[in-house]
Amino acid sequence: MFWLFRRKCSKMPEQRTEPTKHPGEGQMPPSQDTLAAIGELSRVVKNNPDSVEIYLALGNLYRSQGEIERAVQIRNNLIVRPGLDKEFKIKALYELGRDYKRAGFVDRARAALEEAQALGGRNKLILSELARLAADGGDYEQAATLYSQLDHPQAEAHYLVQFARELFDKGVEAQGKKTLKKALRVYPGSLEAWLVQLTREYDAGDKDGLRKTLSDALAHVRPELSFILFEGLLSHATKGRLPDSANARTVSLSQTETELLVAVLNELESRHGEILLHYYGALILALNGRPQEASTWLERALLLDPTFWPARLDLLGLSLEEQNLSPLFHSQLEFFINKARSVKRFACGVCGLKQSQLFFVCARCGSWHSIVFRMLLTD
Repeated sequence: MFWLFRRKCSKMPEQRTEPTKHPGEGQMPPSQDTLAAIGELSRVVKNNPDSVEIYLALGNLYRSQGEIERAVQIRNNLIVRPGLDKEFKIKALYELGRDYKRAGFVDRARAALEEAQALGGRNKLILSELARLAADGGDYEQAATLYSQLDHPQAEAHYLVQFARELFDKGVEAQGKKTLKKALRVYPGSLEAWLVQLTREYDAGDKDGLRKTLSDALAHVRPELSFILFEGLLSHATKGRLPDSANARTVSLSQTETELLVAVLNELESRHGEILLHYYGALILALNGRPQEASTWLERALLLDPTFWPARLDLLGLSLEEQNLSPLFHSQLEFFINKARSVKRFACGVCGLKQSQLFFVCARCGSWHSIVFRMLLTD
C-alpha cells in the first residue's frame, strides 16, 4: 500500500480493504472491525487534519464498505489541496481511479489513473490497474501492451490471443495469425495460443498440421498442464453433441473428424507413463466407437494410480450396457454416473477454487495457469 497506515495505527486490527481479484472484484461484507477502524481514523483526522496518509487509509476503508462517494470526496479534497506533495497527489489519483472502478465509472477511473501515470511515470501499481481496466473493457490489444510494460508474459500472451480471436471473427486472417504467433513468441508456453491453433486446424480438417502443432505444444507447455490441450480440443470437437446418457461417450463423427482424432491419438500413443494422457486417449477411443480399446487405456491409467476416480467412472459407464441389470437398477446407476460426472474436475493449485470448466487465470486469487486436475475427489 502507498500509505503508512500500520505505522500510524499499529494498535488497530489489520484490515483487508479490498480483495485482489481478476477478472472481477468482490465486495467485502461490512464488519464491526472495519467500522471501528473508520471511527478511530476519523477521530485521528480531526486531531491531525494535515496527515495525508490517514486520509488515504480512511478513503480505502470507506471504499471497502461501499461508501464510494465519501472515498471520492476524500481523494478530491487531497488532490486540490495547495502545496500537496507530488508523491501524495499520485497516490490520491491512484486511489481515486480505484474508487471509480469500484463504482463502475470506467472512463473516470481510466482518466484518474492516466493522470497519476503522467505524474509518476512507469509505476507498476498504476499500470496494473490500467491493464485490468483495458482487459475488463474488452480492449485486449491495449491490455497486452500494458502487461508487456509490466513484464508479465503470461498475461500479455493471453490478451494477444483474445485479440487474435477478435481478428479471426472479423475475417482479418493475416493479422490474426500474426498476433497469434506474437503470443507464442512472448510466451512459448501459452496454453491459450496453442489451443486456438489446434482448434483452427481441427476445423480446417488439417490432420497433419494438427498433429505437428500438438507435438510442438507438448514440447513447450509445462508437462503438468498438458492435459488442458486435450481437454480443450475434445470440448471443441464435441461441443453440444455429447448425449446425456451415462454410458454414451460417442457422437456421430464424420470421416474427417475421425481421422483428426486418430491423429491426436497417435501423438498420445508416442507418450507413455502420464496418467492424464492415458485418460484422454481413452476418451478419444470412446468417441470413435472403440469401447474395448478405451477400457484398456483406462485400465492403464488405473495401474498408474488406482485412486484416479474419472477412470473408474468411465470404466463403469463403458461397461454399463454389458451388465445384466434390471431396468430400475440400470436407471439408478446411470443417474449416479451422470451426477458423478458433474463434479467439478478442475481446481486452482494456489487457492483451491473448484471449477467445472477450463480456466487460465483464477477468478478468486488471480493466479495464472494455476489450474490442476482433481486426481482425488478429496482434493
